[in-house]
Amino acid sequence: MRKPIGPFPFSSGTHNRFGHSRLGDGVSAANSNTRIVKPVRQEGTAPIAGRKNLLNNPIQGASRTPLQRAHVNAGPPAARGNLGLNSERSRTRMVDRLRAQGIQDERVLDALRAVPRHLFVDEGLASRAYEDAALPIGYGQTISQPWVVARMISAVCENRVPVKVLEVGAGCGYQAAVLAQLVREVHAIERVRGLHDAARVRLRALKLMGRVRLMFGDGMAGLPGVAPFDAIIVAAAGIKIPQTLLEQLAVGGRLIAPEGMAAQRLILIERTGTAAWRRDELESVRFVPLRPGTQQ
Repeated sequence: MRKPIGPFPFSSGTHNRFGHSRLGDGVSAANSNTRIVKPVRQEGTAPIAGRKNLLNNPIQGASRTPLQRAHVNAGPPAARGNLGLNSERSRTRMVDRLRAQGIQDERVLDALRAVPRHLFVDEGLASRAYEDAALPIGYGQTISQPWVVARMISAVCENRVPVKVLEVGAGCGYQAAVLAQLVREVHAIERVRGLHDAARVRLRALKLMGRVRLMFGDGMAGLPGVAPFDAIIVAAAGIKIPQTLLEQLAVGGRLIAPEGMAAQRLILIERTGTAAWRRDELESVRFVPLRPGTQQ
């Protein structure tokens, strides 16, 4: 039987090289879709040693996918012209930081290294794309913190590679792009029309629409016509995880979602039988609210 995933023992804050961080108290588009950590002193901090990888069988050469060849000509002109962002160095530094923070699954790290995150944020925020922070993407939503993306994907993929995954809350399309490096079939739902349309443009430019099936709709309803799913990732927090989504998990499948209002935690659920689910509580987080319906 799978050993339940426990909280990562390492928690470190992040520096904002631009001075005072906008990730302050209170829920806003600038500090949601991120984990909550207690402030720690920088000196004396060491990476985890000896922690078992969450996934086996790393993907070989994930950083050399067609996506890397395509991203140079994708995105706004300013992003294309910034050689520092287009190089692999910024993504490699981000991946090294995530590994030091406890994300040791090489498949997930390779997927994050392969996706140009700066193409999924506004041109004015491209220089901050590889900070370990959530960033606003408009419509009161955020692109999730890289650590959160890595943690959620690692949790649902532990000791397995899901074939069919549902993402609820596609946002700008970044997490779907990362999933597409690992998973054969990604179904992503976005309820905000403007975000859906922009994500489609980005994913198409990066030649990922063959693996990502992006839909405009109510994520809380899931996709019953496509279910069951081997994994479901929910990028918004509700008071309770919708039973509709739990029912769309395959037996043995896993769902990860933030749950709660003022105080939120990541919840990992595994379907163990036709009418049985096992629940594990993970880290404290702060996400945007999970809402029903659609927004034009």
